[in-house]
Amino acid sequence: MDTLYLTSCMAGNMDFFGRALGSYLAGKLPLPVDFIEAIPWQEREQRFDAGTIQVVWICGLPYVQKAADPTFDLTLLGAPVMAAPRYGGQPVYFSDIVVHHSSPYRAFSDLRGAIWAINEPNSHSGHTAIRYYLAQLGERGDFFGRVVESGAHEASLRMILAGEIDASAIDSTVLELEIARRPYLAGELRVLDSIGPSPIPPWVVNGRLPAQLLEILQHTLWTMQEDPAGRLLLQSVGMARIVPIDDGAYDPLRQMTTEASVVRFADIGA
Repeated sequence: MDTLYLTSCMAGNMDFFGRALGSYLAGKLPLPVDFIEAIPWQEREQRFDAGTIQVVWICGLPYVQKAADPTFDLTLLGAPVMAAPRYGGQPVYFSDIVVHHSSPYRAFSDLRGAIWAINEPNSHSGHTAIRYYLAQLGERGDFFGRVVESGAHEASLRMILAGEIDASAIDSTVLELEIARRPYLAGELRVLDSIGPSPIPPWVVNGRLPAQLLEILQHTLWTMQEDPAGRLLLQSVGMARIVPIDDGAYDPLRQMTTEASVVRFADIGA
């Protein structure tokens, strides 16, 4: 291996972090590091699956799907711990149910018959989580009046702001970063409710890295907060640190996915 390739299949507003992380790792590892970003996230995931990208930051749902597939040889590198108090110092996140600040909705039950957007079908925070939530309430896929697919969390937020949809479940880390970068959004959006916590998206390796390289990569990620440059990079996206994590940490997500299976949105075939 002459170059380590990494990418992110997270929301687009996190790409700058992946790019900066690639540069940071390049200064720590004994080989060049290239962050792949000039292609859609779907192609990034396909290249990871094919092994031409070795490291990915990916939603927990596709992680558990791949972990169940014997054709993949996956190693969990670590998972972010967000700095905000709501995360309790654990590698978790939430699905925030977001509406326009001026909307009449005051409780989740008010959304019956509303226009809802998922970001994409393989998202836990934007799709599976809301189906799980509806199942817990004894509801089914006809709770909303219409369900559309936006393609991304940021697109769902734009649709809320434009009045094209009534509500959506947004990855809490994505929402917090959007508001940090554009503070005026705090006055235009409102969190109606939250689902979670759920296990946060991990960094994952596909295939066998040389043992020494894997050890250096893990150590570098797990100790970023101890290095001034690493700490500043983490703080740029509201992270406190990246911690070791094992596959069992994603068992709650597997359970949520199972329970969500009784709720299907006919509009989008899931």
